Amino acid sequence: MQMAGVKFISYSSLYSATFSKRPSVIREVYSLKKKKNYKLPRFGNPLFMSTKCQSISSSSSPPPLLSIDHDPGMVADYYDNYKSTTSEELLIKKVEMALRKPTDDQSYKMRLIDSIQRLGVGHYFEEEIKVILQMLSDFNSGQDDLFNTGLRFRLLRHNGFPTTSDVFDKFINQKGEIEDVIMGQDTLGMLSLYEASYLAANCEESLVKAMEFTRSHLKSSMPFITQKLQNEVAKALELPRHLRMAPLEARNYIDEYGKELNHCPALLDLAKLEFNELQSLHKRELTEIIRWWKQLGLVEKLGFARDRPLECFLWVVGIFPGKCYSNVRIELAKTVSILLVIDDIYDTYGSLDELHLFNHAILRWDLGAMDKLPEYMKICYMWLDIFDAFLTEAEWFDKKYTPTLEQYLTNGVTSGGSYMALVHSFFLIGHGITDQTISMMHPYPEIFSHSGKILRLWDDLGTAKEEQERGDVASSIDCYMKEENIESEDEARKHIKKLIRSSWIELNGELKAPSALPRSITTACFDLARTAQVIYQHGDDQSFLSVEDHVTLVELMRWGYNEYFSLD
Repeated sequence: MQMAGVKFISYSSLYSATFSKRPSVIREVYSLKKKKNYKLPRFGNPLFMSTKCQSISSSSSPPPLLSIDHDPGMVADYYDNYKSTTSEELLIKKVEMALRKPTDDQSYKMRLIDSIQRLGVGHYFEEEIKVILQMLSDFNSGQDDLFNTGLRFRLLRHNGFPTTSDVFDKFINQKGEIEDVIMGQDTLGMLSLYEASYLAANCEESLVKAMEFTRSHLKSSMPFITQKLQNEVAKALELPRHLRMAPLEARNYIDEYGKELNHCPALLDLAKLEFNELQSLHKRELTEIIRWWKQLGLVEKLGFARDRPLECFLWVVGIFPGKCYSNVRIELAKTVSILLVIDDIYDTYGSLDELHLFNHAILRWDLGAMDKLPEYMKICYMWLDIFDAFLTEAEWFDKKYTPTLEQYLTNGVTSGGSYMALVHSFFLIGHGITDQTISMMHPYPEIFSHSGKILRLWDDLGTAKEEQERGDVASSIDCYMKEENIESEDEARKHIKKLIRSSWIELNGELKAPSALPRSITTACFDLARTAQVIYQHGDDQSFLSVEDHVTLVELMRWGYNEYFSLD
């Protein structure tokens, strides 16, 4: 999982140079980075959170403070948290009332559910949403227009309810084209179909064809639509909704939703409250991660190793964005931080003879074998199959061998860390662990492979040039160019993006026909793929924020420079 020099961008208006200015917190980053002697404050105390989502207290008054009244600061924090909790309860009840309100306007309910999930607060209303979506699934949608047909399809499939692309047959001909009369008059309908097309699974060719058709016509419609709709279309063309990182989407949509004339004030306030709570939680998580990393001392012991715990935290926030996954984020960020160090051992430091000894010792899992290893390898005596994948790449590099694209990807999904991260997370989360689901971990589930393939390919698109300069193994781009005997890197990159699109179609099959895996881990597979795309899709484009910029933002957030929303 290579992260050096990667460009991490937000697809939304938050960081878009086209539609808005950079927020004040980003300007603060650049002013601070100019200070030569700038130092960060000392780290605070760690905080461990349970992986179980905590239920909201229904008590009308706070319990006694006997256990904490010796610390005035803790008392103040306690009452602030209590006030937040009671406010949260009231907001949730108001949104529940809006969801349960009887209405014949199915479109209203669909748009409300869509907004709830975009704002990142869907976990509060899972039962209500499930009931409504079940009704929508059973409802005859034959009279729906293109906009509502697309929205219904996207909501049902995204949430794992049965639906087929046949619902679009009345709009799409065999060539994947939409009737001219609709095309010229219904930009919102075209946009809805475009967004729905990114959830296409296998055997839904008409929906796949509609993707490019709607993309082309949305581009051509830009001069003839309102500025507000132009902004919405432009963001969708840059990155469709299905491919966006949940935490970024929630943050950005808060601004957009508040400007809608018919928005639900209680929902907006709940989303702001949720964001503020997550900001505070992320601060404490980072404090624990950095404290642990400094105590571990790997950077001091291994001078060649990457010092990237904050970047690792960015990854895990994308993969596990919910409040209830705090402990998972902490532990997975630690694991990935060590994984990067091990990767550096194989890529840049260890000799091939030492690496063979290292692998031999690990596969035997004999602690006595550690005596023959160099000291820097003893520190990282941990995992199994990922070491084989690292060694394979080291051997390819030593022999100057360029594998076939298939060989590269089979090995690269493992060396990219996807299997390790997802299996590790499966047990950290602890949902749905049965003999059946445990047996599915070996060989790895196909959904893990599809997600990992997307990560590996986007990684190559984003870091291939940098890795070539530092002498890394051939990328998927190189493998394809040699295998097909072509000289154009642009042509190879286009092919890699086609492979990514095909992998998404395979991944979407999990939504169409869910496996026995718990939904928490299948959602993580999708979020891993989404995070990879958002991080790597702009490669070396200097006009977008880099990982270093975002790491600085995260660090500022940790000690108080974050943007909190006020609840008016």
